Parts: sequence; C-alpha cells; structure tokens
Amino acid sequence: MNIKEKLHNGGLYLPGNEELAKEQALCLDRLYDFNHTRPLEHEKRTTLLKEMFAEIGEDCYIEPPFHSNWGGKHVHFGKNIYANFNLTLVDDTHIYVGDYTMFGPNVTVATAGHPILPELRKKAYQYNAPVTIGKNCWIGAGAILLPGVAIGDNTVIGAGSVVTKDLPSNVIAVGNPCKVLREISGHDIKFYFKDRKIDYSSLD
Repeated sequence: MNIKEKLHNGGLYLPGNEELAKEQALCLDRLYDFNHTRPLEHEKRTTLLKEMFAEIGEDCYIEPPFHSNWGGKHVHFGKNIYANFNLTLVDDTHIYVGDYTMFGPNVTVATAGHPILPELRKKAYQYNAPVTIGKNCWIGAGAILLPGVAIGDNTVIGAGSVVTKDLPSNVIAVGNPCKVLREISGHDIKFYFKDRKIDYSSLD
C-alpha cells in the first residue's frame, strides 16, 4: 500500500513524506494565488477554484482568505455554495459539500486526526476520515466539524458548535458537542428570526 492510498483509507501514515510534501506545496502555491486576488477579480478567482478543487459546481463563491491543507485538491463542492471569510478545510482526505450550502465566517472542517497514544503522536502519525455535508445546509460562524462526520440535507449548525457525530437532515443542531435542538418545522415557514415574520409578498 502506498502513502497516497493511506491518505484516503483511514490508515496511519507520516505526513512529512517527501513525495506528499512536494505535491502539497504545489497546491498551497495556487492557494496563495487565490488569496491574493483583488476583490474585482471574480473571473480569476473562479478559474483558480476550478483548478484547485477536485470538483466545484457553478456559482460557488469563497471569500478570501481561504485556508486548506491541500488547497482544495480533495474538496468536492456542488453548485451555489457560499463561504464567508476564513473557511478552513483540512482536506487531507475528501470533503463533500452539497448544493446551496452556506458557511459562516471562521468555520473549520477537519478530516485529519492524530492517535491518542503519545508514542505514536510524538512521531507525528496521522489518519484521515472524510466529511460529508448535505445540500442546502447552513454552517454557522465558528463551527468546527471533526473527522468522519456526515450532516444531512437542510440542516443548520449553530454558531460555535463542535460537530463530533453524524447529524440527520432537516434539523437545527447546536452546542459542544453539537446535538439536535429541534426539527425544522411549520414555525420556520412563518418566522425567519425570533418573532420576525416572513413577508412572502416582498420576496423576489
């Protein structure tokens, strides 16, 4: 088994491997270019993201600065995805994000972990587990998603939450560790924020 296979099968490996380091440096060089684009260089940003990511759909927008271990090489975005400032994707293995999902500022999605055993951690061993985020999710500001978690469609993750386990579709989940607060319901058809009603006649 070669070291690139270990990136994606959950096995232990040493990330300082020379072959990996060279490939990763090229990815980070392109990420540097993306983060140094000017605000009006929309087409350049789009072109760079298509080169950087494993997959990226139409009408995706990532607000620089964007941080990523492999510059998006193992990231799979659907269409119409929005990410605010300081999105961090620790993409040592695959991250899948469904259409229309939004990320608040300072969100971290991590696929990489290290053994609890001190002797192995001292040698810098690492393992990776993929993260999957469904369609039309909202990941609130400062949320952290840990390796191996899966989030269902339409789910909202509250600001500052730490997601340690899978979450179903159509729920609001908050806290550390993140737990389901309630299902999305008829209440949400009427109100968009606290007691503020949705005026459907004013919407485009």
